[in-house]
Amino acid sequence: MRRREFIAGLAGATAWPMVARGQQGDGVRRIGALMGGSEEDPVTKPCLAAFRQALVELGWAEGRNLRFDSRYAAGDRALLSKYATELVGLKADVVLAVGSSAVGLLLQASRTVPIVFAEVIDPVGGGYVESLARPAGHATGFTSFEYSFAGKWLELLKQIAPGVTRAAVLRDPAQFAGVAQFGVIQAVAPSHRVVVSPLDVREPGAIERSITVFARGANGGLIVPVSFLANIYGETIITLAARHRIPAVYSAREFVAAGGLVSYGPNLVDQYRQAAGYVDRILRGEKPADLPVQAPAKYETVLNLTTANALGLTIPETLLATADEVIQ
Repeated sequence: MRRREFIAGLAGATAWPMVARGQQGDGVRRIGALMGGSEEDPVTKPCLAAFRQALVELGWAEGRNLRFDSRYAAGDRALLSKYATELVGLKADVVLAVGSSAVGLLLQASRTVPIVFAEVIDPVGGGYVESLARPAGHATGFTSFEYSFAGKWLELLKQIAPGVTRAAVLRDPAQFAGVAQFGVIQAVAPSHRVVVSPLDVREPGAIERSITVFARGANGGLIVPVSFLANIYGETIITLAARHRIPAVYSAREFVAAGGLVSYGPNLVDQYRQAAGYVDRILRGEKPADLPVQAPAKYETVLNLTTANALGLTIPETLLATADEVIQ
C-alpha cells in the first residue's frame, strides 16, 4: 500500500485512542524524540534544547510530570528504523520526529502514536499528511520548505560571489530529499551561468577528498542543502571551505555561527519551540488531525563578515541591508 493511501485510511478510523496511552500511574507523561542527526551536531543540539526549554515553560518538568526519551541515529537509516520501533514500544504519549525519514518510519511502526514533526520537506508529497490544513491522520508538525526553495541558495551564492561559475552541491544520495534538492538547483543553474555537480556526503574522508578535488578548479562555490549528514559533518565542511577559500551557502544559521559564510533558511530553533506547543496541546487532549501543518512565516539570511573578509569577498550593500543577522 502506498504511504499516502495508508495515511488517508487513518482518517476514517472510528475512534481516536486515549491520549493517556503512555501515562504512568503517578501522572508522568512520556515524550519520545526520534532524531536523524547526532546529539552534538551544531544544528540539532540547540534546536532540541529549545524544544525542551519550551516544554518547561508550558509546565512540563522532567522528573515531575514528564519523561523524555530521545534517540539519535547519526545518519544511520537502519538505526533510525530500530529506534522508531523502540520508541513506539515504549508507549510514548507523543513522539517528536525530526526529518522525513523519521516520520515515515514512525508511521510504519505505529497506526496510533501521535507524531509532531519538524524539519520535514513537503509532507503532503511524502504522504505523511493528507493536506497542510487538515492532516487527517496521527501526524502533524512543521515544514522547512518545498523543494523549489533550493534554487534560492544558488541565487544567493551568485549574489555574494558573482565570479562563481562552478558550484558543488553536497547531497545525501540515500535520501530522496537530497536528490530532489540537487535537481532543483541543477534546473536553475543555466539561468545563473553556473555549472553544478553533486558531491555525495557519506563520511568525513570522502567529503574531504571530494571538496579537495573540486577546489583544484577555478571560480568554484559550495552549496550545503538540508541533510542530517551535513549537520553531523558541518565542522568538517566549514573547515574545508575555509582551507580551500571556497564561498559556501548553508541551509541553517548554526553553520554560519560556527564560521560558515552565509545561510538562508527558516529559524529552526523557533520551529522547535512551536513544535513543543503542539506536543503540549496533544498531551492536553487535542488530536494531531486537528492541528494544521505550519510552514515557516519567513526565511532568514545570516552573514558572517569575518569569513567574508577572510575570503576576500565584498558583501553587496543591498544584501547587508536586508540580512536578518550579520555576525562580525
